[in-house]
Amino acid sequence: MVARMAFNASLRAQSRLLSSNSAVLRLSCGRPSTLQALQHFQSRRNVISSGPNEPLTSQGTARSSNPADPVRSTSIGSSSASSATQQPIKPVLPTSNASAIGVNTGTASPATTSPTFTSTSAPTGPSSAVASSSNAASYASSDAIQRVSGAGAGAGGSGSTGSGYSNGSNGDAQRPVIIKVKRGRFRTWVVRFARTVLVTVLAGTGYIIYRSYINRHPPIQLPHDPAKKNLVILGNGWASTSLLKNLDTEGYNVTVISPRNYFLFTPLLPSVTVGTLESRSIIEPTRFITRHKTRAVEFYEGEASSIDLSNKTITISDNSEIKGAIQETTLPYDYLVVNIGAANQTFGIKGVEENACFLKEAWDAEKIRTRLMDCIETATFKGQSQEEINRLLHMVVVGGGPTGVEYAAELHDFLTDDLAQWYPEIAPHVKITLVEALPNVLPMFSKQLIDYTSNLFKENKIDVLTKTMVKEVKEKTIVAQDEHKNLIDIPYGLLVWATGNTARPLVKSMIQQIGDKYQTQRRGLVVDDSLKVAGAEDVWACGDCTATNYAPTAQVASQQGKYLARVFNQLAKKEELELAMEEARHSQSQSINMGDLIKQYNRASSLRPFSYSHQGSLAYIGSDKAIADVPFFNGNIASGGAATFLFWRSAYISTLFSLRNRSLVVLDWLKVKIFGRDVSRE
Repeated sequence: MVARMAFNASLRAQSRLLSSNSAVLRLSCGRPSTLQALQHFQSRRNVISSGPNEPLTSQGTARSSNPADPVRSTSIGSSSASSATQQPIKPVLPTSNASAIGVNTGTASPATTSPTFTSTSAPTGPSSAVASSSNAASYASSDAIQRVSGAGAGAGGSGSTGSGYSNGSNGDAQRPVIIKVKRGRFRTWVVRFARTVLVTVLAGTGYIIYRSYINRHPPIQLPHDPAKKNLVILGNGWASTSLLKNLDTEGYNVTVISPRNYFLFTPLLPSVTVGTLESRSIIEPTRFITRHKTRAVEFYEGEASSIDLSNKTITISDNSEIKGAIQETTLPYDYLVVNIGAANQTFGIKGVEENACFLKEAWDAEKIRTRLMDCIETATFKGQSQEEINRLLHMVVVGGGPTGVEYAAELHDFLTDDLAQWYPEIAPHVKITLVEALPNVLPMFSKQLIDYTSNLFKENKIDVLTKTMVKEVKEKTIVAQDEHKNLIDIPYGLLVWATGNTARPLVKSMIQQIGDKYQTQRRGLVVDDSLKVAGAEDVWACGDCTATNYAPTAQVASQQGKYLARVFNQLAKKEELELAMEEARHSQSQSINMGDLIKQYNRASSLRPFSYSHQGSLAYIGSDKAIADVPFFNGNIASGGAATFLFWRSAYISTLFSLRNRSLVVLDWLKVKIFGRDVSRE
């Protein structure tokens, strides 16, 4: 019974050794030295299994006779069995294959001959069997580790050319070699890409946090200086906002007057009409800009009712619903910048002001959105006739410019992406019609892009009526004249008017004050090459309120604002140099170089004329497609499609004035992509 227990223990120890040896073999990646070590260990195990001899230590002596060995034979049976004389097993190494078992001969040998073992006596008894199995496991494990160590030394160590045991001249204990597994190319690329993404995300997050903190904590500003000149800016549109961002306010006492206290990013306004973007996402409060200037900038929400050009004063009135004790006041100015935009052009057509919706301000977009949902919900009312349903669901856009085309495109996306899901009973009856008096839409684009847009609108079932002029707008129908000079009635539920600009009443009054000698245009103020109003002293104008050869676009107004910032910065520098030169003349100090002051004064006095640089035209045409007409050297690059749509979005994201607006617009786009547009009516 005891012998059977000892035999089972020996088998378990050998199984553990085989598992350990297999792991070592896998780590060694199939090196020849490790294979030889495994074969040697297998032969030794067979010898030990065939005859339970006394196990040996790593020095070749019996464990029972080595007092320093912590593993000794345990007595199970009688004491006479454990006191039996035991002789060590001595391995007999073949001289021709010495390197196969770890003897460093100086040359590598691929021989695999296993050594044989001899013993002068064999111990008997149960205790000897248990000791034999336990010590055999310990000896064999030590031997296998030494052979793996020898394999590593033979492969990469100095002074050893064969496989097996390292000769170890200093007698130190052998150490196992850890073999590093080389990564594959794909795994290395994945790791590098993951690290790059992690670093980019962390850097971007840190930048957003830093910029957000700076934007929310404006610095302490300098107060108004009575010695500085007063610069008054009317309006906070594209030109005025660009002027404020680039102007050095330390040289002026700046005052901004506008009927709204925010800047509106108008190119994305059509997206607000259907809920693709929220109006707050494309609005930048003016005080977010003025509070970060060096010197304090005063802002008054009001409307300029009159300008006295001879006395250099402006009368402003409070246009808010809640009014205080003072509702009107007058401000003096030294320099005046007029950027009040333009009004909607109706061409004097009867009924436009009463029945049409315009698309120029944020409240216009909100009004269109509300009226659109009114038409849809009214069409679903029980008992509505089919004729009335068709009228309510007919959306008409007058004007084939970028604003009208983009609104029609946004309306089509809203129809196909959202209305078809939530209003399936009426979605097939929704109809979109674009009316244009010219022979084609988007006249500022190339013919190739015009044809591309027309074909896409035809695919999306958007009717385009060119050479059609509106004669009258009634409450439920439009009276128009088609290309054959026939009058037709077009029933509608929603009418959006996007036909162009005309001068505001304040601009008309300025033209009358200056006179026809200098102001020869009725659509806006005539300015010279430096954007100075003709016939007025110290008055500049920019944006849609001017009558220039440039198109009334945001791109033109933004560049004009930057130009005026350079003009006023140079004027402030010029005034400082004048004072310095005057002081130098009175003091007659030798330390002041009058020649340098004169050179700087001449540079500040030379003002270059405004030069517009066209960066291209962009328009969204629906179904995640856009068109772009971009100048390239002496020609243009015309592009349209999904890739241009991505370019259109990236261009507008980079054009937004603040990190806050960029983040909100991107989040709105993601929100619509995931959850869809909101169909509730406010």
